[in-house]
Amino acid sequence: MNKLLTIAIPTFNRAQLLDKQLTWLAKSIKGFESDCEIFISDNCSTDNTQEIIKKWQIILSNVRFTSNRNSENIGVMANIACCLKAPTSKYVWTIGDDDPIQERTLDYVLTTLKKHSDLALMFLNFSGRQKRTGQLVVERWLNSDNDELRVDGKAVFQGYLNESFGGVLFISAAIYRTNIVQQALQKWLSATSNWASQAYWTAFCAAHGSVIITKDTYLECTMGASLLDLDPTWNLRMRYAYIPEVYIKLLKVGYPHKFCQEMIWQNFQQKADLKILLGALKRWPLLTIKIFIPYLRLLSISAWAILFPPKQLETSL
Repeated sequence: MNKLLTIAIPTFNRAQLLDKQLTWLAKSIKGFESDCEIFISDNCSTDNTQEIIKKWQIILSNVRFTSNRNSENIGVMANIACCLKAPTSKYVWTIGDDDPIQERTLDYVLTTLKKHSDLALMFLNFSGRQKRTGQLVVERWLNSDNDELRVDGKAVFQGYLNESFGGVLFISAAIYRTNIVQQALQKWLSATSNWASQAYWTAFCAAHGSVIITKDTYLECTMGASLLDLDPTWNLRMRYAYIPEVYIKLLKVGYPHKFCQEMIWQNFQQKADLKILLGALKRWPLLTIKIFIPYLRLLSISAWAILFPPKQLETSL
């Protein structure tokens, strides 16, 4: 019999953090063992991650607990996708190994999933804490007034994409209807090469059913531990390649033509983003030109789109 929820953890060379996260999970899952399963995708770690996994498989022997170890490091987004592809449960919750989650959270999640059997997406509100200083810099990321079920999922997430695109990228906040997010993976097979694809998976699910965005915060985002630390060109790629590509894909899912067009233009119009572009031209001129030329093409298509119906824009893209 399939479980209600898979709790999936992508990890790489952070055995100590994984051990801490599984300690939280062992406490929280008590009483819910029959509802849940645990899945860990190890991205070819070279530390003692496998020992930690085996240790907790013994401790949590009354829970279905499986794992995967990639034969090579396949990248952050591809490893997250492994966590979304593997489950056969009704819902899947992919959590980061370093994201603090409150003890009450799993109880709330399971109670809510049982109450709303047709839910396509639950998005847990969260706070943000700076990794280096320990300072709480964001008390509540998304502006939600209640925990009510919303049947207009597409309209709801259109607002959040506009208000806080970065918030939608937080993997630990999203709980997906498994079959819907797996459809999203099939619709965009190369999404794992786009660091903003989390926004697409989330918005895709929102467009295919009812959603809940919680008013209260249930977990915490560790800020300053992003892909920017791994690749200094992250900001450039995100603004002028990855985010525009997400909106092209969302246009094809049915998000409004005008909205997607405006979001593609947004990065060109904001002064802060232009500063990033000019700084990148100084540091990485060839890479910047390579990224920016396709973006200019998108801008030109969007500019002309006012004169043509949405389907023509979609065909051009």
